[in-house]
Amino acid sequence: MSLAFCGNDNNSAAYNVDAGVLNNGCFLDALTVVPHVFLLFITFPILFIGWGSQSSKVHIHHSTWLHFPGHNLRWILTFILLFIIVCEIAEGIVFNQSVHLHLYMPSCLAFMAAITSIIFYHNIETSNFPKLLMTLLIYWVLAFVSKTIKFVKYTEHGIGLRQLRFGITGLLTLLYGLLLAVEINVILTRRYMCFANPTEVKPPEDLQDLGVRFLQPFVNLLSKSTYWWMNTFITAAHRRPIDLKVIGKLPIAMRALTNYLKLREAFEAQKLQGPKWIWTALRQAFGRPLFLSITYRFMADLLGFAGPLCISGIVHHLSKENHTIQFIFNFRNCIHLPKHLGIYFISSQEFLANAYVLAVLLFFALLLQRTFLQASYYVAIETGINLRGAIQVSIFNKIMRLCTSNMSMGGMTVGQICNLVAIDTNQLMWFFFLCPNLFAMPVQIIVGVILLYYLLGISALIGATVITLLAPVQYFVATKLSDAQKSTLEYSSERLKKTNELLRGIKLLKLYAWEHIFCSSVEETRGKELTSLQTFALYTSISIFMNTAIPIAAVLVTFVAHVHLSDDADLSPAVAFASLSLFHILVTPLFLLSSVVRSTVKALVRSRLFTLMLFFSPLIKPLKVVNRKRPNNYQSPLCPFQIINGYFSWTDGTPTLSNVNIKIPFGQLTMIVGQVGCGKSSLLLAALGEMQKISGTVIWNRKRGAVAYASQKPWLLNTTLAENITFEMPLIKQRYRAVIEACSLQPDIDILPQGDQTEIGERGIILSGGQRQRIGVARALYQTTSVVFLDDPFSALDIHLSDHLMQEGILKLLREEKRTVVLVTHKLQYLPHADWIIAMKDGSIQTEGTLKDIQNSQPELFEQWKTLMHRQDKEFEKETVDENMTVLERKNLRRAMYSREALKTEEEEEEQLVESDEEDNLSRVMRHRATIPWRSCGTYLSSAGLLLLLLLLLSQLLKHSLLVAIDYWLAYWTSKVITNHSTTYMCTDIYTAFNSCGYQVSCLLCCLGIILCLATSVAVEWTGLQVAKKLHHNLLNNIILAPMRLFETTPLASILNRFSSDTNTIDQHIPATLECLSRSTLLCVSALGVISYVTPVFLIVLVPLAIACYFIQKYFRVASKDLQQLEDSTQLPLLSHFSETVEGLTTIRAFRYEPRFRQRLLEFTDANNMASLFLTAANRWLEVRMEYIGACIVLIAAVASITNSLYNHLSTGLVGLGLTYALMVSNYLNWMVRNLADMEVQLGAVKKIKALLRTVPENYEGLLSASQVPEGWPQQGKIQIQNLSVRYDSTLKAVLKHVNAHISPGQKVGICGRTGSGKSSFSLAFFRMVDTFEGRIIIDDIDIAKLPLQTLRSRFSIILQDPFLFSGTIRFNLDPEMKATDSMLWEALEIAQLKQVVKTLPGGLDAIITEGGENFSQGQRQLFCLARAFVRKSSILIMDEATASIDMATESILQKVVMTAFADRTVVTIAHRVHTILNADLVIVMKRGVILEFDKPEVLLSQEDSVFASFVRADK
Repeated sequence: MSLAFCGNDNNSAAYNVDAGVLNNGCFLDALTVVPHVFLLFITFPILFIGWGSQSSKVHIHHSTWLHFPGHNLRWILTFILLFIIVCEIAEGIVFNQSVHLHLYMPSCLAFMAAITSIIFYHNIETSNFPKLLMTLLIYWVLAFVSKTIKFVKYTEHGIGLRQLRFGITGLLTLLYGLLLAVEINVILTRRYMCFANPTEVKPPEDLQDLGVRFLQPFVNLLSKSTYWWMNTFITAAHRRPIDLKVIGKLPIAMRALTNYLKLREAFEAQKLQGPKWIWTALRQAFGRPLFLSITYRFMADLLGFAGPLCISGIVHHLSKENHTIQFIFNFRNCIHLPKHLGIYFISSQEFLANAYVLAVLLFFALLLQRTFLQASYYVAIETGINLRGAIQVSIFNKIMRLCTSNMSMGGMTVGQICNLVAIDTNQLMWFFFLCPNLFAMPVQIIVGVILLYYLLGISALIGATVITLLAPVQYFVATKLSDAQKSTLEYSSERLKKTNELLRGIKLLKLYAWEHIFCSSVEETRGKELTSLQTFALYTSISIFMNTAIPIAAVLVTFVAHVHLSDDADLSPAVAFASLSLFHILVTPLFLLSSVVRSTVKALVRSRLFTLMLFFSPLIKPLKVVNRKRPNNYQSPLCPFQIINGYFSWTDGTPTLSNVNIKIPFGQLTMIVGQVGCGKSSLLLAALGEMQKISGTVIWNRKRGAVAYASQKPWLLNTTLAENITFEMPLIKQRYRAVIEACSLQPDIDILPQGDQTEIGERGIILSGGQRQRIGVARALYQTTSVVFLDDPFSALDIHLSDHLMQEGILKLLREEKRTVVLVTHKLQYLPHADWIIAMKDGSIQTEGTLKDIQNSQPELFEQWKTLMHRQDKEFEKETVDENMTVLERKNLRRAMYSREALKTEEEEEEQLVESDEEDNLSRVMRHRATIPWRSCGTYLSSAGLLLLLLLLLSQLLKHSLLVAIDYWLAYWTSKVITNHSTTYMCTDIYTAFNSCGYQVSCLLCCLGIILCLATSVAVEWTGLQVAKKLHHNLLNNIILAPMRLFETTPLASILNRFSSDTNTIDQHIPATLECLSRSTLLCVSALGVISYVTPVFLIVLVPLAIACYFIQKYFRVASKDLQQLEDSTQLPLLSHFSETVEGLTTIRAFRYEPRFRQRLLEFTDANNMASLFLTAANRWLEVRMEYIGACIVLIAAVASITNSLYNHLSTGLVGLGLTYALMVSNYLNWMVRNLADMEVQLGAVKKIKALLRTVPENYEGLLSASQVPEGWPQQGKIQIQNLSVRYDSTLKAVLKHVNAHISPGQKVGICGRTGSGKSSFSLAFFRMVDTFEGRIIIDDIDIAKLPLQTLRSRFSIILQDPFLFSGTIRFNLDPEMKATDSMLWEALEIAQLKQVVKTLPGGLDAIITEGGENFSQGQRQLFCLARAFVRKSSILIMDEATASIDMATESILQKVVMTAFADRTVVTIAHRVHTILNADLVIVMKRGVILEFDKPEVLLSQEDSVFASFVRADK
């Protein structure tokens, strides 16, 4: 049959115009072609010749992008227009009218014109050239007029709503009219025509900044909904790693500051509006986008029901015996259709009775549903991210005003604040993400039950009841899961706290041979954590099992009830598979509802925490504590500040400082002295307004400006050494060099690989206490403030460095600049340099004045000072030895640098490859990034053991095979039931027997499926648990036995991350991801297998779809991995900034640097939010594409199944089965890729742990066994050192060279030397902490190299320079082995001058020491370490600069006590102050790893040219 525009069935009727041209249907259709042809001809040259040549430029430079008025409405109307036109084309083609070209050809042209119009509009918009919109205006006018004429003529001829074409024409007329209105609105708003002065509109400010690359808010609706703008970004990630430069800056509306201001405004408006004000404020600030997300979710959920309904319709129509639903009606059937204007018209019911139409509608419904769902997810997460940023800024602003006492007394720890920022803000963010579910799920459940009732009647309610009855069980399981997770988190925190202390104190633990005690403690806590994890795994497996088993049980119960309750029950494939799909839809919201409710409860709790934190935490009150305005009666300009009758406290209890009356002279050096714990540091902090003022007045000369403050405990930033010194000040080279010289930092800088540009702090190299302190002091010296506070800057420095700093830094640099300096010190030898002295005792001012004033008024005190100073009553000599300092080695620093270069982690090597290698290496690395880490996966699975692995594999395969078998049997059973039921010659008994057999097989398969679901979920969780147990045990034991070199060269945070985030990933995340990945992959494979079995032709189309999926996942995995790592890496500086700020709060506030730190926080928060937003957009990019591919699979499967059924008589049950599984593919395809990407990132944790497991441990075994070592060894303490040479690593130079010495039993030996001379290495050699590659040490006739390490180290005592206390009781800190009696502990405390202090504490020996011993001063912590050494009472005691942090009076007493308590034992003292070893029996002077002098002190002092004598002279 030949084609003709008006058809050739009845030419005379088709071309009949006797009643007028406009009364001919063919002519009306021809009239509508005119506007479309006009648009296509006009726009073609502009689109393809004009913009086509420069389209790349338009897309690259988005600085001209602009949205005209009605932008979104235009896109929405165009989408609706396209859909209606498709319906018109389908209506024209489907019902035997394909020979009538006029019924669908104009529609095809209209479709092309609509697409052209939106492309044309998009190009006009992006190039901001509105005058070209005139073309569209003309098109809309012509299209509207032509459609209106057609619609009017239809109405005149009695064509009404019963005819589908009438409804389509009416809708098209309305849409063209609305688009015309939108165009007119653009003209009126922009005034680009018919107006003298057109409105000039600039593109958004963000787009003019080329640094903004997150374009989601600025692109058109199509790009916004499909994330098309992300294509370039994601494909580029395959060529170059994504970093902060690539992702650019945040748009202004999404920045943390913008959202903080919005939130603050809402808070201030709602603060006093009742108990729920915080939620009202959140709704006011972020409610609008959340409402939009909920709306999208409603629409997505309602469209989700199109799947089951379309499946039902398709299978129902295909199952009709006579196949009345045909692809083509023949002409005879059309005779009975109504004919108007020479055209046949059909109703919408007849249109929807076509299976192909339903398949296409299902395709469109899926596309739209997935688009709305992803839009809902994106808007909710974006809102949550914005909220998180706003709350983080709010918390930071609150922290900047928090009382220091609130943190120092444990009211709010650094850990709590980090948890608040890292965990609680994320909880609130995820609540916003889940919030749409809270509103949409009940509606989804109600609609699902109504549709089930419509299909199955009363039996649907029985099935729904089964699900509903199991919902409380799910809620119970979810609650138990939450409790188990909470319990696990508590044990995990406790384990991490113990692990952190173990790592921080690892040197002490190894020296005292206590590592196994602390290791056992960690293992004990890990055991509790694993028990909790077992509970968590059990409930997780039950949860997974229920999620899979409930649909099976519900479907079984429903179908059995349906057949039994009704004799004429319709259990056709149409009903069965539509019901099956509905049950799958119903189970998801019911399963998630419990999680959403729990998340809501958590969010309520978190919001209460934020309320307490943001509005009820103790604040500093600077206006009351520090009177910044000078009172009228205060006239002295020579007093920067004074305190009158001041009483200050850290808590609300007894005052720490009492009756303080001081005046600080202007431009002079004031020294504050006194014994440990008398309140010297507190006095400085009281002046800075950090303490709670009980009474009195603090008066500053002017409004208190910045004060350069160097705290006793050095505070460093995670940045370069130079930036730590300049501290946000501009670099003035001359001044910088002077400060470096004054603090003797140049030799240290010379050792650093990048000099003063080397990063220090947690992530950088490990600096000694003295080096950290000198950097802190250098910062204070570099500032140009008029007032400088130095809190005990000499405590960690030797005499030479102290003298140099005093002379060059304080007396020269600061005095020359006439700056007011307040110096807290124990170095009484510097008192003659003071212009003003304040002596403190027991929290009050003992006396103040010049040294001469105190000599006259307090002669006893002055004499006491003279005695302690070991000086004559005359001004001190100012001899310095800085000339020799420039050539000294910095042994610790250099050692760390050597080893740091030698020990690179795999990640660092990879990063360096990316940065430094040539292009071929770069491409190799990029290929490596694109491959899945199979080795790490193998490590993980092999850790579970072969048996568990086989169980896991078999259970998964069997489970999914059975699930397919259940659905296949359902298809077979329902098809046969319908066939047999409709066959008249089959007797009722046979039919009943077949039905009964069907039930039995179904029940058997379902029961087996349910059992296998449980077995699979248990196998997955148990595998994860075994792996977690094994890897942590191996890691802990490997680390505890590792040599000290590992801890000196690897940042503590890096090792701790293996125990925290990486262990947590292995414990909880990998098992869940593995289960989800295996489930989604096997479901997809089984679904594709079923579809291919039902319609083998599908395999042909599967190939291009599989190729598309492969490339999408390939690009996505690389981008997702980069973005996840970027999100983690940007979160670390953010958390680090919070913890740094909390730790350095006093310093920041003293410097008045709050605004600078706030600005830095905004930068860190924006960077983290930027990474999170890009990751969210990337996830949506993947899911939209995968779900669109899924929709294509559904369409192809549907069309192929329908064709196969119509022409090859395929069973309708199999058609239903194929369509149900096709829907399943669209659901699980994106989950497969997402879980694959997540698994790849999570396996990074296994890779990092595996790298640490390769560390070679120390050799703990000896030639002698522990039983062969005499019980009391060493009894005498005789030490023979023979030709000893040691080094820190086989790759490094020797630090001790051919050392020979003999120490008799009971001798007191002092070792002195400059920094880097090998003193500490000498002491560590006794414990075999360093590599002895030549010579030996013999103690009491036993070579220590032959002893087991544990035995050797347990027989000595050592006191280190850096005091370290563990959290716990005082008893535990003194004696972790629990061997000593109470009397022995009290004796040790009495020797260490701490008995009275401990007695006053609640609990005495059982009083609690906080983390790091923060509730004791630095000096007191050192005294506890002394007491710890005394408890062991070994015959050899080594003191490694142990008195560095205590005042000279206490030190003098201790030296006497040591000489008395250890009179019969050997004591080796590494001298910090040379005068402390003047009473020693022998003195060893070291230089560059060799013994320079070795004799009695009096002999060496008698030799004028001896080095020891020069040290003693310099110390005077």
